[in-house]
Amino acid sequence: MTQQRLATIKACLDKRQTDLTVIMENVRKPHNLAAVARTLEAVGGLEIHAVSDQPSIRLTQMAAGGIRKWIEVKNHTSIEQGIRRLKQQGYQIVATTLAENSKDYRDIDYTRPTAILVGEELEGVTAQAVAMADEIITIPMAGMVQSLNVSVASALVLYEAYHQRNRAGMYDSRALDDRNYQRLLFKAYHPKIANYCDNKGLPYPAIDENAEILEPVTGKPGTDHDLQ
Repeated sequence: MTQQRLATIKACLDKRQTDLTVIMENVRKPHNLAAVARTLEAVGGLEIHAVSDQPSIRLTQMAAGGIRKWIEVKNHTSIEQGIRRLKQQGYQIVATTLAENSKDYRDIDYTRPTAILVGEELEGVTAQAVAMADEIITIPMAGMVQSLNVSVASALVLYEAYHQRNRAGMYDSRALDDRNYQRLLFKAYHPKIANYCDNKGLPYPAIDENAEILEPVTGKPGTDHDLQ
């Protein structure tokens, strides 16, 4: 890997937003799953939350286009579990749906820890999810259609969050702690070794400022060269 590529990875890690995420409630179409995850990564997100009774299928679909390399998928078997866990971490839950009490999506403060909740393609966000949300938003439309594709709606809201956070200077300083910064840098710079360590339950070797390994990977057969 070139020094230019390393610099690009570090610059992206420096802008990661540790408190901006999306909850996808029963979003089933693979291209929608991948598109939402791709947009979240583009605005600096780290992880996405998928609510489904078939989490293993969701993980496979989310990996389309290499998204899994950059976005971690957190699976939940119920919307209640997912929302409660995020609220315990201090997130505001912002649900996208048509409702009488909904706000314009631009009127929300996205500089706060935020989880944007989107629903499945036909029915949208469930009534239970809406009841648990802190804010309910809608995207103004002048045409005959009443809703946008879930990936398009997510992109609009995420980029409003991006613009607010950018104006507030939240991309100007690193939010990642040292441990997660080093972990993500290792995964990006040494993907084969990281994958091996993950499969074997081994810690990642220490790396220097140039992402070069300082110590050998222990507990593996063969040589380091086998994993390069």
